[in-house]
Amino acid sequence: MVAKQVIRAATGWLELGMPDDALDELKGLTGNDRHARKVIELELAALMAKEHWKDAAGKALELCGQAPAEPDLFLSAAYCLHESGETQEARKVLLRGPEVLQEFAVYHYNMACYLWTLGVGDAAKSHLDKAIAMDEGFLESARSDRDLVGIKL
Repeated sequence: MVAKQVIRAATGWLELGMPDDALDELKGLTGNDRHARKVIELELAALMAKEHWKDAAGKALELCGQAPAEPDLFLSAAYCLHESGETQEARKVLLRGPEVLQEFAVYHYNMACYLWTLGVGDAAKSHLDKAIAMDEGFLESARSDRDLVGIKL
């Protein structure tokens, strides 16, 4: 019962845009409650809101281990790694993710960003073209994305 109340309170803090308070709320959990998936997801959301990318990457990777078939977790882990300067590891995380990831335009867009950052231009352009073909909204995103400066659109 206590864990549910803590999770509800932490969720509320996040909804109010108060990630520090959400994290403080979750610190009170112990034992199995501390390692419950919902708790780790809330910690991840709070850490991402605070732009604590390295810590967030650790939480996201922990979640990938708990739920290796869930593509969103791999996207989050890779994004956090990239934002913390570990772009090569971000690329590897996406490649290790479930095969269904390749059906998401955001997978190809993020892969384009990571490959362009790593200097692998042709592969980056190929992924970007695929992302835009799947979702034209990524064309506008690519125009202002700091990770894609200089790529031909």
